[in-house]
Amino acid sequence: MIIDEIKRTAVAAARQAGALIKEKSGKSTTQTLKSNAFDLVTEVDKECEQLIRAYVQKSFPDHSILGEEAVEPGSYASEQAVKQMQYAEYLWVIDPIDGTTNFIHGFPASVVSIGIAHQGVLIAGVIYDPYRDELFTAGREQGACLNGQRIQVSGEAALQQSILATGLPTATQARSTNMVGLASLAHHIRAVRSVGSAALHMAYVAAGRLSGFWEIDLNAWDLSAGSLLVQEAGGRVTDTKGEDYHLGVRHIVATNGRIHSELLHVLNEWNATGYEETEQ
Repeated sequence: MIIDEIKRTAVAAARQAGALIKEKSGKSTTQTLKSNAFDLVTEVDKECEQLIRAYVQKSFPDHSILGEEAVEPGSYASEQAVKQMQYAEYLWVIDPIDGTTNFIHGFPASVVSIGIAHQGVLIAGVIYDPYRDELFTAGREQGACLNGQRIQVSGEAALQQSILATGLPTATQARSTNMVGLASLAHHIRAVRSVGSAALHMAYVAAGRLSGFWEIDLNAWDLSAGSLLVQEAGGRVTDTKGEDYHLGVRHIVATNGRIHSELLHVLNEWNATGYEETEQ
């Protein structure tokens, strides 16, 4: 079955890239700025992406690849790259190190994220955390697993019972909007966490460790694998307006499903969806 073959290749590639991340985490490495002072890339990001590309090209030479490090910096360039490629026959969407800032500082919360879509529909996803040796996998209509064991989303039924996660976007306006969202939700939720990796946050939603996750102005490589994991674990993934997730979505909400509408309501009530900037 093609999905199983794809997952095997993605897992092998993610494990190899993860080994490199763990080996070099926190060590001196060449780093450069991308779109701004908050958006970083290292030589290891590039090495990991090259490694993953080699795996894909060897096993599936006709498949298309959208890797973070091959795209010009900035939101606009990312949007255009996705528009050009999202409906390819088979598309591998790769984030070689999701959590590059963590990686640079030796904070052990960086993962490899690989999502694979067929004509725009995600069919497989792999997120690998090399520090904890935790491998999250999902296949369309196959469920989601952690190290081979089935996982499911949590059972919290209200925001008041929930632990949510978010992050600090790299773009200045997006940061401000996300902070409005955080302030608006602070009095409605049990707790909030931020580990600096959108992919890891979504994997934790899928595993029931978090009730939900939201963030403004992310990219397809941050979200593709995690979105399938959450859905296959029984959760719900939309944009911040409630529209179903697709590869072009940048403002994300991923939850156990039970708190989804309530979370969307708060973000929209406080104009913290990220769409307000485009509507002005």
